[in-house]
Amino acid sequence: MPIRSILAKPFASFVVNNRRKWEQRAVETQLSLMKSLVSDASHTLFGKDNKFNQISDYQDFKHSVAVQDYENLKPYIEKVVAGEPDILWKGKPLYFAKTSGTTSGVKYIPISQESIGFHINGARDALLSYVHETGNSKFLDKNLIFLSGSPEMHKKNGIFTGRLSGIVNHHVPSYLRSNQMPSYETNCIEDWETKLEKIIDETIDKPMSLISGIPPWVQMYFDRIQARTGKKIKDVFPEFSLFVYGGVNFEPYRAKLYESIGCKIDSIETYPASEGFIAYQDSQTEEGLLMLLNSGIFYEFIPVGDYFKPNPRRLHIGEVQLGVNYAVVMNTNAGLWGYSIGDTVKFVSLNPYRIVVSGRIKHFISAFGEHVIGEEVEKAMQFAMQRHPEVELVEFTVAPQVTPPEGGLPYHEWLIEFSREPQNIESFAQDINQKLAELNVYYDDLMVGNILRPLKIKSLQRDSFINYMRNEGKLGGQNKVPRLSNDRGIADKL
Repeated sequence: MPIRSILAKPFASFVVNNRRKWEQRAVETQLSLMKSLVSDASHTLFGKDNKFNQISDYQDFKHSVAVQDYENLKPYIEKVVAGEPDILWKGKPLYFAKTSGTTSGVKYIPISQESIGFHINGARDALLSYVHETGNSKFLDKNLIFLSGSPEMHKKNGIFTGRLSGIVNHHVPSYLRSNQMPSYETNCIEDWETKLEKIIDETIDKPMSLISGIPPWVQMYFDRIQARTGKKIKDVFPEFSLFVYGGVNFEPYRAKLYESIGCKIDSIETYPASEGFIAYQDSQTEEGLLMLLNSGIFYEFIPVGDYFKPNPRRLHIGEVQLGVNYAVVMNTNAGLWGYSIGDTVKFVSLNPYRIVVSGRIKHFISAFGEHVIGEEVEKAMQFAMQRHPEVELVEFTVAPQVTPPEGGLPYHEWLIEFSREPQNIESFAQDINQKLAELNVYYDDLMVGNILRPLKIKSLQRDSFINYMRNEGKLGGQNKVPRLSNDRGIADKL
């Protein structure tokens, strides 16, 4: 009897109705949460050092708590990692989510007893919002596959430590465990390519209805299945009806994924991070992701143009505007304070508060003062692909070529791996360049002023990005290639 799909509908209605209550009081919810977090952490070492007992409103909060990154918080985090209690948050963390940073090396992000539920419920509520809006719940009675990192953990001074996706795996609701795939043993395999082959062995003859993962690694899963069977994914998994993804913009991968599947299916975008579950797509018809403002995180937003100033403007949710790029700052019920996660977002709705992820604050190209960001290069690529519908894309990244080996003016180099190249690659490059110049006036000015010449495309061999990620030890799981960078580090390795 399809009990999951039957029970999901009233539960979805309950969850959505509760969500709408705080949606209508979003600003009040956030400011109340700020006071609650400060109160709960007032007796911690960080709270005492930053005079939490003197904070009564948001102005006090901004005066007491500086915006900081992992390096700034590291002296406190090192005490937490050493097992000391009451440092950033009351008691000790339940887990450490272990991540790799570009400047800080390995990072240990605390997850508390109070915060773990919000990590789990964010993904759950994304599915339930979909059920409530569409009425489709049959997928819950079939097999669900989550392509993620290993759930294996080790203890660090008595605290379980592992990848976020692995930690969350231990908290999958019991009513979904019986149809969750791959098996725990397979999920624990560290080598991505070995793991992928084993996942295919386990899933290829199952009624898969939902597949979740980062698009490039899901594409790799699809490619391997097609290589084995010679069939489209819809013919291998006729029940497959829902794709859940996060971590990267889906648009550059959409055409190839749908071509591999053989038809269009519904999708849900999520925005999870080790620091907290930030947003999810709550509607199949509205743009953007619903920001979760009642999930243990008090958010602040810094206009990107102010970010590198000595005293940047900091705004709470009630002060943001549509269409402005903001750097996201988090204060969490796991003890992260004034924590800049490095992502930038743009609000596309203020009722309710919905966002699109526009890039990374440190991932940009400004070798000549143009400050091109991730959102702009992805929109330019999307425009060119619409103009050249034959194109199928595997992956791409962009870097400056400041001193071209062939001489002449510098340019932006687009390193692209196609699964199907444009019929006219020069025309394709021109379309990207035209759109990028429309989106970024500084880039346009530099070409008009003969500082830059139009971009050039470097077409890469098959599996270039897979080989690069393998060599970096970052193949599979939740890892992703930076969309653009201000130096040649990645480009030269590719």
